Amino acid sequence: MPFRTGPRVVTVVGPTAAGKSALSISLAHELGGEVVNADSMQLYRGMDIGTAKLTLAEREGVPHHLLDIWDVTEPAAVAEYQRLARAAIDDILGRGRVPLLVGGSGLYVRAVLEDFDFPGTDPAVRARLEGELTEIGPAALHERLRERDPDAAAKILPSNGRRIVRALEVIELTGQPFTAALPDPKPVYDALQIGVDRDTAELDERIEQRVGLMWAAGLIDEVRGLDGIRDGRTASRALGYQQALAQIDGELTEDEAKADTVRGTRRFVRRQRSWFRRDSSITWLDGASPTLVADGLALAR
Repeated sequence: MPFRTGPRVVTVVGPTAAGKSALSISLAHELGGEVVNADSMQLYRGMDIGTAKLTLAEREGVPHHLLDIWDVTEPAAVAEYQRLARAAIDDILGRGRVPLLVGGSGLYVRAVLEDFDFPGTDPAVRARLEGELTEIGPAALHERLRERDPDAAAKILPSNGRRIVRALEVIELTGQPFTAALPDPKPVYDALQIGVDRDTAELDERIEQRVGLMWAAGLIDEVRGLDGIRDGRTASRALGYQQALAQIDGELTEDEAKADTVRGTRRFVRRQRSWFRRDSSITWLDGASPTLVADGLALAR
């Protein structure tokens, strides 16, 4: 993959609820930019409330790319996202505009900015491992992963069956640790990376408020209307949606579902921070600062 020269791509990354979307809209207005979504759950059609997807009004006329492109029955496909996102960025650059890659899905951002190919897949191996996942559960497979690739196991939650299966599949197919399958970064674009974060206590409060608003805005009705979501290996496990399904099924009360979503989101934030903080090329800004937009523009210009 050749290095794309020319105007830089601006990324706005960081943990959930830190203020990435608001900053990206302001930067887009000032820089003549367009947003390319890098939130893995906002790729799904109909998953709006639980992903805090900006409404058309909230986008303030800024073009957004790679929202609502997959049905909820589709599994996550980072390689396909990589192809689509690079095509969108190249198109934006070709029109003399500034691409803003915005989201908190670290692997998706890396897939766009860096030159690496994803290890292949084998339907038979995948089917066998998914059968084991159903039969013995994710914890047992996570223990197997820990024995074969401790570094990968440390980065994947014992409850995340989909990622555990993928890691074990790559290990079996390549004969290498899953972590070795992702090579050292080689840039594809000239990129400015801006990170947005907040004080942990403030972010915890914002997450709790956001979850409360999700339920008040009608998340349960949204989930009831998503045909096929129970068949979607990725969508059905998304934060908020998994808990909403459990509430619909009578497994959790509303208060329990909201509390579980808050806890899960806070754990997810810790993993997001761990991922992004390892990247020394990211310049971090305080999402609560009154000069946030000005600071972002100073970096971009």
